[in-house]
Amino acid sequence: MTSAVPTAAGATPAQDTPLNMCGPDFPFAYDDYLAHPAGLGQVPAASHGTEVAVIGGGLSGIITAYELMKMGLKPVVYEADQIGGRLRTEKLDHCPDDVVAEMGAMRFPPSSTSFWHYVDRVGLETVGFPNPLSPVTPSTVVDLKGQAHYATTLDDLPEVYREVARAWERTLEDGAQHTRMQRAIRERDVATQKEIWNELVAQLDNQTFYGFLCDSPAFASFRHREIFGQVGFGTGGWDTDFPNSILEILRVTYTGADDDHMSIVGGVQQLPLRLWEDAPDKLVHWAQGTTLASLHEGGPRPAVTALRRTAAKGSPSGNITVTDASGSTRTYAAAVFTAQSWMLLSKIDCDEDLLPIDHWTAIERTHYMESSKLFVPVDRAFWRDRDPETGRDVMSMTLTDRMTRGTYLLEGEDPDGPAAICMSYTWCDDSLKWLPLSANERLEVMLSSLGKIYPNVDIRSHITGDPVTVSWEDEPYFMGAFKANLPGHYRYQRRLFTHFKQDGLDERHRGLFLAGDDVSWTAGWAEGAVQTALNAVWGVVDHFGGATDPANPGPGDVFDELAPLALPED
Repeated sequence: MTSAVPTAAGATPAQDTPLNMCGPDFPFAYDDYLAHPAGLGQVPAASHGTEVAVIGGGLSGIITAYELMKMGLKPVVYEADQIGGRLRTEKLDHCPDDVVAEMGAMRFPPSSTSFWHYVDRVGLETVGFPNPLSPVTPSTVVDLKGQAHYATTLDDLPEVYREVARAWERTLEDGAQHTRMQRAIRERDVATQKEIWNELVAQLDNQTFYGFLCDSPAFASFRHREIFGQVGFGTGGWDTDFPNSILEILRVTYTGADDDHMSIVGGVQQLPLRLWEDAPDKLVHWAQGTTLASLHEGGPRPAVTALRRTAAKGSPSGNITVTDASGSTRTYAAAVFTAQSWMLLSKIDCDEDLLPIDHWTAIERTHYMESSKLFVPVDRAFWRDRDPETGRDVMSMTLTDRMTRGTYLLEGEDPDGPAAICMSYTWCDDSLKWLPLSANERLEVMLSSLGKIYPNVDIRSHITGDPVTVSWEDEPYFMGAFKANLPGHYRYQRRLFTHFKQDGLDERHRGLFLAGDDVSWTAGWAEGAVQTALNAVWGVVDHFGGATDPANPGPGDVFDELAPLALPED
């Protein structure tokens, strides 16, 4: 993808080898692990049919349950709302099935290789996502401080934007050995990844994204930093990330997470829904044709209201006892918690012994990003109409410092058929500005903002149905869009990510496994949900005395070799 301000990926020598999101904190090849014919491991036959609680029916929970079922265990999924979690797809009035509103995750990079394993498994189709200046985006307008610039490539923008692009490339090279790290990730050179990353973690854990820019001679100009914050790279402006740890941003750029995005035709929520109904080719214990749906007659169990440890005969680690919103209480030998981790603090009555105290501290310190979106259905892709005076598209993918910030134009297969506009996609403070407003109130402000950029375009006349909107910080089972570490949070993230490897924990703290997007190193990307699910599956197998095939070691088997750097506590 050609981004508004491109990353430094273009000069990487091993360009023919794809990037992946396996690293640099824990460079385990999850995609190879999934693809191996030996499978992910097995549990003793005596454990076949044993129930395991899986709390949360988002992508991480569904993949955890799917893989445990394949091994002969019986996952019992609890879901408070709907299967999919932050993979939430809404239908739009008067639109065909391929024109939808993606309220959560909506664009996925090729480097999400484990995610694509499951997309391929259930046969979903993809199309390019219309990011700013992407090849599939007809045109882009960058509107800052009242001045709008029309572009189809970066070269169409004023020189200052190219100056900012060069400053970002230089900053990544000088401050983070960007090309060398990308080469190591492409070649799966673990030693080089560790060499570079461990040094950077020790140096930069206390540094913000903005501070990293300010320390770079290439960004000595405040004007350049301001433009970069508003236009950014890949998907648009990144100034809402400025207070976050620079380590979070480097994980994105190193792994190509913001490049060459694809969207799922018909909506990404189809992925967990299809996995729920999918009958695996290879099953242990269960009859051929068994699915998660067939193991959950009537659907998942309702929201969890209490978690506690209870005695287990002959085992010092105890059981996990779960109470749900129906009042039912069930006890399990193991459980995987994949829901938003703050739920353990606010909506679920928990025993303190569920986790070590340092892990509770890490959950309390987790920082979440707010995020809002609003979509409207429109009669057709009218933005492709040509202005008779300028010859340009009458409307474009739009990046602006106005309230809307990012506006995306979404088309279906029929070029003359109904389409949709993501009128606004915002994060953090920009998202909080929308929070008190209803969907229709939000729409009016958005139409006003866009009307100043496109004074001759009557957007309202093309709208064919009601707007749909979300503010993830206001969603009771999410309380935010995704995790984003602040400076100094690396140690907390390490505790949560490595929780699946429990041989170093007291017996009384074993048997409950954390997984999900916010436990991963790459929160905000579905790949992180997949990877932590696979970690938890390995943890459950190990907990039951099972093992992986020696030809296909799992993340726990190679943990000592790949473990994230442990920073000193004193």
